[in-house]
Amino acid sequence: MKYFGGCDVGSTYTKAVILDENGKIAASTIQRSKMNAAQSSRLAMETCVAAVPGLNAPEDLSYIIGTGYGRNRVPFAQENISEISCHAMGVHITNPDVKAIIDIGGQDVKGIAVAEDGTVKNFAMNDKCAAGTGRFYEAMARSFEMSLEEFSNLSLSAKTAIPITAQCTVFAESEVIALVGEGKAPAEIAAGIQMAVAKRCFVMAKKAGAINNITLTGGCAKNAGLKKAIEKVLKIKVAELSTDPQLMGALGAAEFARRKGMAK
Repeated sequence: MKYFGGCDVGSTYTKAVILDENGKIAASTIQRSKMNAAQSSRLAMETCVAAVPGLNAPEDLSYIIGTGYGRNRVPFAQENISEISCHAMGVHITNPDVKAIIDIGGQDVKGIAVAEDGTVKNFAMNDKCAAGTGRFYEAMARSFEMSLEEFSNLSLSAKTAIPITAQCTVFAESEVIALVGEGKAPAEIAAGIQMAVAKRCFVMAKKAGAINNITLTGGCAKNAGLKKAIEKVLKIKVAELSTDPQLMGALGAAEFARRKGMAK
């Protein structure tokens, strides 16, 4: 049996997936990224390798592709492919009915339109500001003295949303702290935050032409409040994925590796 690997080195988390020659996931992992991208990729892939009988090191894999922010720093990869293409492919093999993606990473937000064969038709990206990204949500959770999971569910009980006007993470955090200090309902503040991010996501999706049959990828796809807000703004139901949405980049990279490796 041949095995193939994909390693998605993100600014916040590093993800790795190993596929067998039939395209079945043999192992996967999500780990907090280290300062050194090469170290992050090595640790993640070694975790996966340890879970597959007969493999002893990443170099035992038939083909490996790196992707993500640190894709050029995956020392054992034969090549690297952009995370945009890898997310599209990962989603395509998980749910081929999906034709659009909103990917919310640690430092950027992307809208991706997906073609029938899993390639990228078009995309738009906001990487100039951290507002609406994973880093932004970490800052918001700190403001409420909550974990990310607690914050992601906070807005679900809100009856109304208090608008958040600041476009910058730093100013938004100050605005939230001020609202909390005024005694405003935390759930309604959180709902305002989720709606503000959902509107930014909508802009990216619309620029990419990615507004039908849409799903969410990245760590923020697990944010229940954000998902609800996006569904309200886009007026559609977000498609579910059978595999962890945070793994889509690594899964797509592994699928590219499988196709290239099997063709050799």
